[in-house]
Amino acid sequence: MSAEVVHQVETPHRRIAFTFDDGPNPVYTPQVLEIFREVSGQATFYMIGEQMEKHPDIVKAAFAEGHEIGNHTYTHPPMTERSTSEQRLEIERTNALIEQLTGRAPATFRPPYFNTDSTLEQLVASYGHRSIGALNGDARDWEQPGASHIVEVSRLHAKNGSILIFHDGYGDRSQTIEAVRTLAHELTAAGYQLVTVSKLLEDALSTAE
Repeated sequence: MSAEVVHQVETPHRRIAFTFDDGPNPVYTPQVLEIFREVSGQATFYMIGEQMEKHPDIVKAAFAEGHEIGNHTYTHPPMTERSTSEQRLEIERTNALIEQLTGRAPATFRPPYFNTDSTLEQLVASYGHRSIGALNGDARDWEQPGASHIVEVSRLHAKNGSILIFHDGYGDRSQTIEAVRTLAHELTAAGYQLVTVSKLLEDALSTAE
């Protein structure tokens, strides 16, 4: 199991992974699900344990529609500022909750704030998880820079094997929803398939073989 953070994968297929952090949120996550129904795509949701406890039905609905639920810790701390035992607790509590709600253990992990180091990456790998980054962090959708900015920056990073980050939790995410709706339809029309991160990782393995 590689401990390196994955921002994109090498694949000949026109596939891109949209990822959503910090949910589930009762206002915005259902809107994301609706967009992905419109384009017959799947996404990966990096959900926070505390939020999943509050909105378990949304977790179950997302999973039932074919989306992937990834580990984004239980309380969203800067993980490198926590002890190893605290890091383990964040990962394990969230893993247990995801498995309880979906019947499937998560395969991937995203560190809050992209805050990581080699020690944390090795710990994550010891659980059998890949650490996931993203190419379009400079879109900074969490700062509400405007839907057009989110679209334009994310578009620059849209290519085979890209992993893109957006946020459906905490604060007003209406700009993100507008941007994701535009991008999802645009990229699908351009021949891209929107898939889960795990699907992209499978592509990378099959290509390597």
